[in-house]
Amino acid sequence: MKLRPLPLPPTDNSGLHNYVTYFNHVTQQYLLSCKRYYELQKIIRSQSLTTFFQPIVNLQDGRCLGYEVLNRPPVSSLFPTTESFYDFIGDTDQVFAFECFCRDLSFKRLSVVMDQADKSKDTLVFVNIHPQVLSDSNYRSGETIHLLSRYGLSPRQVVFELTEKQAVHDYVKFERILFHYRSQGFRIAIDDAGSGYNSLKAIVSLKPEFIKLDKSLVRRVHHSPNQQRIVTLLQEFAADSGTYIIAEGIEEVEEITFLRKKGIEYGQGYAIQKPAKELVNATLPTLQMEKE
Repeated sequence: MKLRPLPLPPTDNSGLHNYVTYFNHVTQQYLLSCKRYYELQKIIRSQSLTTFFQPIVNLQDGRCLGYEVLNRPPVSSLFPTTESFYDFIGDTDQVFAFECFCRDLSFKRLSVVMDQADKSKDTLVFVNIHPQVLSDSNYRSGETIHLLSRYGLSPRQVVFELTEKQAVHDYVKFERILFHYRSQGFRIAIDDAGSGYNSLKAIVSLKPEFIKLDKSLVRRVHHSPNQQRIVTLLQEFAADSGTYIIAEGIEEVEEITFLRKKGIEYGQGYAIQKPAKELVNATLPTLQMEKE
């Protein structure tokens, strides 16, 4: 088991009492990390993640492009939020094992709900994945192709949505890795665009098929000229590079209205459809109001 190193003790000679306090604190943190680690192993063994699917729709005509797969852990005192769960995994040596587990579980459950919903085989599925996993030689050996074939899915349906872009250190090498996947039919999405340097560098270097605008740019964008300017710049870049924009985290009808007028192609968020355990057909509120 590998966890984040504990912090060093204070060096200000503040006495035995402070040192004992510090020692108790780091001991409690270590024990908590151990409990979380074993809880993580239990979740993997029992496959107790809940899989949700959130639709991504065309903001111009309301058609569904596909679904993002979201795997969420059971709520507990050790992992009170989904964010705390995934943050903990990032601090361990379990990133690769957990990502492979999530990939397998996502495709398995997707195939079931697609059959139930009688969805077209050209429906896209967006799967979050860590760059470390795509870089692993075992992962690239064709295992993913075989897994998709087992569940009746095609690589042309799968969009790898890259997370933790700071983990990419050699963009030239990673671009060659992505070329391998693209040659098999997979596509690439960069999420959190506009949230920082790493996301912008990834967009320029990796040339994704989809750019997902960070929710901080989308939230109340109709009231913020600064957010609007950034959205416009990313939209112009996407148009010049043959990339599609997806606006994430849409929570208000006014945001949809603004994004539609700006010509943004796709969007997802609670204002369109909350994540569900099945493949729900979403209806754009603005289009519904226009019909009425």
